[in-house]
Amino acid sequence: MLQSKLFYKTNKNKSANVDSISHDLLIRAGYIDQLMAGVYTFMPLGFLVLKNIENIIRRNMVEIGGQEILMPVLQPKENWVKTDRINIEKEIIFLLKGNGDKEYVLGPTHEEVITPLAKKVVFSYRDLPFYVFQIQEKLRDELRPKSGLLRVREFAMKDLYSFHANQADLDKYYEVVAKSYEKIFKECGIGRLTYRTLASGGSFSKYSDEYQTLTQAGEDTIYICEKCNIAINKEIKAENPKCPKCNNTEFEEKKAIEVGNIFKMGTRFSVPFDLKFTDKDAHDKPVLMGCYGIGLGRLMGAIVEASHDDKGIIWPKSVAPFLVHLINIENNPKVKKATQKIYIDCQKEGIEILYDDRENKTAGEKFGDSDLLGIPYRVVVSEKTLAKNSVEVKERGKAKIQLVKISQINKILK
Repeated sequence: MLQSKLFYKTNKNKSANVDSISHDLLIRAGYIDQLMAGVYTFMPLGFLVLKNIENIIRRNMVEIGGQEILMPVLQPKENWVKTDRINIEKEIIFLLKGNGDKEYVLGPTHEEVITPLAKKVVFSYRDLPFYVFQIQEKLRDELRPKSGLLRVREFAMKDLYSFHANQADLDKYYEVVAKSYEKIFKECGIGRLTYRTLASGGSFSKYSDEYQTLTQAGEDTIYICEKCNIAINKEIKAENPKCPKCNNTEFEEKKAIEVGNIFKMGTRFSVPFDLKFTDKDAHDKPVLMGCYGIGLGRLMGAIVEASHDDKGIIWPKSVAPFLVHLINIENNPKVKKATQKIYIDCQKEGIEILYDDRENKTAGEKFGDSDLLGIPYRVVVSEKTLAKNSVEVKERGKAKIQLVKISQINKILK
């Protein structure tokens, strides 16, 4: 991608009316644009990051047997009446009036869609278990959206739903998903800062598990076991003074942001929709369900909260919009020609590269933008480096600059 053609603008000054580091940096670096409170446009750079996160999640869901579907955002109100969540969740639900007296819910979640859908497929114990997931937009009328992508009104979410004949099978798969989540957060570069956290089960069960990433912008307070790294959410700490894994009573208090959650829903939705199966003894039983969510935009914000410095974002290679930021700091024909060749060669090798070909920017301005954007590798071409048939290579977030022969660039970067 040529930076001169990129649809974005950077801003070296701190954004007004922001209350988190990720909000400030993502706005200033041109990754997102705020349309209104809690609603954002993902610009080309931000969209690339979001898609990389999505691909990591999708691959891991498929690895644990998930089949991808896509459910509607527009949902019939009567389904929400059936589960009584039209009243329970009324503060966050967007209701929409259609023609005549028809009313709809703009989906804040999809249990009211997936459960009646499963009823069309599940009849016998032979139809169980199965696991389906989607990556879809959600809409929630948050009273106080804040912290950029960390609390919004419209957002992309991966939600996986599992369907089981018995509790043992649900419990077993629940732990499979838990391990998959740990893998996802590690791949996204925040594994060392993310803790499985015992939390309230809400209307589903007594407890659930959250995945909390440490950040001062976090809305939650968690207590981390000093022995086994399991955490407990403050909201239930009083009733759980001991670690659920090792019975330790010594904890470290930290601020954190929830980046994922997993619930054992049991029969909470199968009963209202009469989702049953016939067991081996010809008895009808309700299907047991599990639900597992990750907010993609929130995860993106959490990555920035965890990985930045005073100059800008430091993207992990796995989610960065580009692997390489190629910079030409001189406008003479020789340097331009050499830089263009490096750009083309990297593209041929499948290296994702952003080429700063702008002629109206100084070297200092280009370096400032590069630090703000946070692309993992900066490659600089100048007359000085070309005299040694080399380029300067610097990894974002590190001070060391290497002089690398042009013939070795692709090998070093790959």
